[in-house]
Amino acid sequence: MDEYQSHDATGLAGLIARGEVTADEVLDVAFAAIKEREPALGAVVALCEEQARSAVAGLLPGVLAGVPYLIKDLECDVAGTPTTNGSRLFAGAPAKRDSTLVTRLRVAGVLIVGKSNTPEFGLGTTTESGLFGPAHNPWRLDHSAGGSSGGSAAAVAAGMVPVAHATDGGGSIRIPASCCGLFGLKPSRGRVTAGPDRGESWAGLSVAHAVTRTVRDSATLLDVTGTPEPGDPYHAPQPVGPYAAEVGTDPGRLRIGLILNPVDADVLVDGECTRAAQEAAALCEALGHDVEPVEWPDTLTRPGEVIAPISAAHMARMVDLRLAEVGRELRPGDLDAATELIVEKGRRLTLARYLAAVDTMHTIGRAVTRLTGRFDVLLTPTMAVVPPKLGELDPNRDPRAALAGMRGMAAFTGLFNVTGQPAMSVPLGNTADGMPVGVQFAGRYGDETTLLRLAGQLEAAAPWAGTARAPR
Repeated sequence: MDEYQSHDATGLAGLIARGEVTADEVLDVAFAAIKEREPALGAVVALCEEQARSAVAGLLPGVLAGVPYLIKDLECDVAGTPTTNGSRLFAGAPAKRDSTLVTRLRVAGVLIVGKSNTPEFGLGTTTESGLFGPAHNPWRLDHSAGGSSGGSAAAVAAGMVPVAHATDGGGSIRIPASCCGLFGLKPSRGRVTAGPDRGESWAGLSVAHAVTRTVRDSATLLDVTGTPEPGDPYHAPQPVGPYAAEVGTDPGRLRIGLILNPVDADVLVDGECTRAAQEAAALCEALGHDVEPVEWPDTLTRPGEVIAPISAAHMARMVDLRLAEVGRELRPGDLDAATELIVEKGRRLTLARYLAAVDTMHTIGRAVTRLTGRFDVLLTPTMAVVPPKLGELDPNRDPRAALAGMRGMAAFTGLFNVTGQPAMSVPLGNTADGMPVGVQFAGRYGDETTLLRLAGQLEAAAPWAGTARAPR
């Protein structure tokens, strides 16, 4: 198991391709790792062991052939496995077909070994659903793994799998990456297709990708999944060459804007988060980049004013479609308490308010684009707070307090869902007591290339651990 956990996805695929190990042997260790660590973590909510072992016989010679992978249990279907969306209301029949993203992963040779824990409908910066319970942080088990891709992040950080699927509608890739000491890239809006049935998620706020231990794995996965599908309503500009080839390429001398305060002035930033960003800025300067302190345009609206109404409307519609499908009204206990509050707000939302939020989204995008015209990259803390203890943001204990508490975790991340820009959390910091602290870098729309070049440079200059071997 130590040998398995010492390799990233690219490394495992190389071992398999060279015949040094077999895909079956890798699966054996992956399932052993999941079964050993899972009782303490709550990261994996469904196993696909029979499917994965059957797939080995017809394994395609793809770039990630034989690599074990988890799919987040949220709006991403794996044929034969239920998609619960972290909700008791959706628990039930297995999906009939794969989502487009899963199809592309299979073509690359990825072996789907299970599904990972998520808060209900992805609503939460911590993963503590009423259906599956909390995802524990492998670095300290009484702390949150973040959300909403907390199960995926916990599984990767614990060494169960080297990479895992994640989605991000307000920070849900970057927040758990920060909490668990991983690399988490949120791609540009329109980079990864939402097919085959949806054109976009949350009016384009939410996008899919992965949490990984290494930069090269993230780049390779984006090469696999980041091309448009016929019928997509729009797509991000395509890169000149493969993303994987950019990792290790000199990014040149970048102009980096350092911003230490969130747009939401009511959120106070923890000193350890500020320190991590300042130390990252010093590292960037040492690598030859120009770093300049800067402030947000004073005309920006708080990102929550966009994300809250749009996500509420889509969640309410999701619930009502499900209720129509099962032929009944909403019952007590169908939803987590915080979700129920959001669904009620979504049902009361007027069309005018929804369209105003979409207009505001585009206005904010234009304002921030003018700022990034001066810089190649913006640098901020990933979160305004350190990873909270489990229970502090429990959606069923005090739902209003839980919803309010999310603001600190998403204070820096949500803006780039609104603008559609690519942004990444890089695990460059730690608290005084050893918990990971991520630092966020955001690039211009469609320019994942610069971010991946910079991330590769940072990874070489200040390597991170990637896994928490012993739970505490």
